[in-house]
Amino acid sequence: MSRIRFGTDGWRAVMCDEFTFSNVRLVVRAIADYLSETGLGGKGVVVAYDARFLSERFAQEAASVLAANGVNVWVTSRDTPTPVAAHAVVHGKRAGAVMFTASHNPPEYNGLKWIPEYGGPAMPDVTSEIEKRIAQVEGAWRGESPGQAGDGQGATGGAKPTGSIKQFDPMGDYINHVSRLVDVDAIRRARLRIVYDPLHASGRGYLERILEPCDVLVVNDRRDPLFGGSPPDPSEQRLQGLASKVRETGAHLGLATDGDADRFGVIDADGTFLSPNQVISLLAAHLARNRGMRGVAVRTCATSHMVDAVARACGLEARETPVGFKYVSAEMRRAKVVIGGEESGGLSIGGHVPEKDGILACLLAAEMRAVTGRPLKETLRALMEEVGHFYSRRVDLHVEGGARERVMDTLRSSPLREVAGVPVSRVSTMDGVKTECADGSWFLVRASGTEPVVRIYAEAPTESRLSAILEEVREIVRVGNETTTGV
Repeated sequence: MSRIRFGTDGWRAVMCDEFTFSNVRLVVRAIADYLSETGLGGKGVVVAYDARFLSERFAQEAASVLAANGVNVWVTSRDTPTPVAAHAVVHGKRAGAVMFTASHNPPEYNGLKWIPEYGGPAMPDVTSEIEKRIAQVEGAWRGESPGQAGDGQGATGGAKPTGSIKQFDPMGDYINHVSRLVDVDAIRRARLRIVYDPLHASGRGYLERILEPCDVLVVNDRRDPLFGGSPPDPSEQRLQGLASKVRETGAHLGLATDGDADRFGVIDADGTFLSPNQVISLLAAHLARNRGMRGVAVRTCATSHMVDAVARACGLEARETPVGFKYVSAEMRRAKVVIGGEESGGLSIGGHVPEKDGILACLLAAEMRAVTGRPLKETLRALMEEVGHFYSRRVDLHVEGGARERVMDTLRSSPLREVAGVPVSRVSTMDGVKTECADGSWFLVRASGTEPVVRIYAEAPTESRLSAILEEVREIVRVGNETTTGV
């Protein structure tokens, strides 16, 4: 049976181990079969890729398999951000996109995600159908000779291509669209000095072109499949160099995007890193108050409840989804959403594709800085004085094998009545186990589906309360782990 599984955001694996040309052909053939059986193949497919090693070759291989199965293909002419590929699907009215990316994962990884016709992450019902066809195709290939399975004959049947393959550049259409979503003139009038770090990845060339003729200094702007020696993740730790450059140059902002530019990082003028939770909350207030947008603010269950507090203060409705931007995307497709976001650094807004977009997030942060005329830290401080203080943290604990389920079963079957001395007000099992307390603090425990890890997300109105919660939850996980290990 195939080990290929579509996780929270597609299939990712280590290159030359599981992520191979033969497995890529297998997955793309399954997608071609899915399109044929659902009647979508006639619309054609976008094939795009990030800046990783061999991504362009994988994209070419995917295009060949799709064309051989009667699908017209539009391949991007350079490495391309995921949100740009998503916009190309909607703009071109295509059946979807095959996007080669491992996002913020280390350089040895690559990945493939299917973006359906609505321009957002595929939902589980779609990915399960693709996985089912992967198993069917793989079963049919078992009877072939090694040469057939390895050279793509199983994917194409040896037939001549019946679909066309064309190159195109989606950058211009995307920039035109995003420029209408952001007040670029306000940013220009404010004469902001910005340092942008695409982390050697696919965001290169976008932010600076949109903001011309603003003073934008770009660092790490050469394509490097090794991403300078670290994962292309715009985390606080990875962006220490950007923070130093912001202080050194006297810039107003430092902005960053990840490997496929769907996640963002924001640095204030003094070098302070603003967490995605803080940025999403700030932007929710900005869009409601400075733009007059009305509707729903959507967040995942692992994301700060500050979003809810801001929503109440600004006359927005707050909604919670399971972890994964695909669930935020689903809300964006059925409701009038102002902003949707997740704590891992993804967001989108109403009027845009329902896919997280780090480029857009960076532009909105710059717009907010320009409109308010003050550092983001000051805006955040004022907002917290109004809606309350929120301190958040995520901790990953290594828990082997069945111990993960034992921990989760314990939390589900024996919910806590109080946490660090504060009564529990609500327990939710929407995704993992989330425990909310009377003082507004909460914690969420989720078992990773792909790693031997239990993730703890927690939030509290004070740092000391947050530490107390994490200490207690760590002990619960440790005891569950030891109990199972000793069996």
